Amino acid sequence: MKAAKATALFLMTPLYAGAAPGPHVARVTGQVTVLAAKGAQRSQRDERVAFWLKPLDAPSPVVLMVAGGHPHPRLIQRDKVFDPHILVVEVGSQVDFPNLDPFFHNVFSLFNGKRFDLGLYESGSTRAVRFDREGVCYIFCNIHPQMSAVVVVVDTPYFAVSDSRGEIAVRDVPPGRYQAKFWEEHCASKALDDLSRNITVSEGGVSVGTIQLQESEQPATAHLNKYGKTYDPEVFESPLYTKP
Repeated sequence: MKAAKATALFLMTPLYAGAAPGPHVARVTGQVTVLAAKGAQRSQRDERVAFWLKPLDAPSPVVLMVAGGHPHPRLIQRDKVFDPHILVVEVGSQVDFPNLDPFFHNVFSLFNGKRFDLGLYESGSTRAVRFDREGVCYIFCNIHPQMSAVVVVVDTPYFAVSDSRGEIAVRDVPPGRYQAKFWEEHCASKALDDLSRNITVSEGGVSVGTIQLQESEQPATAHLNKYGKTYDPEVFESPLYTKP
């Protein structure tokens, strides 16, 4: 029994063979601007841009048993909002979904990035999902149609999300060649693919420069609930889901 308990303290953490030791790492920076669909003016949305670096030289990651580990990333439910709205995680990561509202939520996703349904759970409780393959996963609540979030799952430990000024920074990147990739919620997939570029990271660091993304002209449509139907106002306006 003691040996079994000790084993449970170890976390599965992807390590990249050939990665440089701690001092020999660099910082990759850049600036992103999102333009409106029909002009050069800046988008009025306060959206973040996901950015990640996929190694081109390093061999495939090898999963090893490593003691310790980092706290799980979280998508908090509070004031009928997911926080953060955009979350980037590495393949294999477990994401916690704590409910900090004084009423029930039902988090779900029907997209190929990861299909799941956490069911109804109450205030103060937490449920979790392990994201085990690459993809973009759109997250909703089956009770509150205004709630949405996106989990971008990437096969690399080198990623970041732009801040409110559009600045991006990925720290502790070993020198080498990488494919730099971008993702933004309202941009077309092909346009985002066209922005991908190969870069070489040296110990002095590197900047990808200023990147301009343009929103798609495709109009946004309301999402359906987990049953593929429109939301029932009698449900999401019920005191059971709106008041303590």
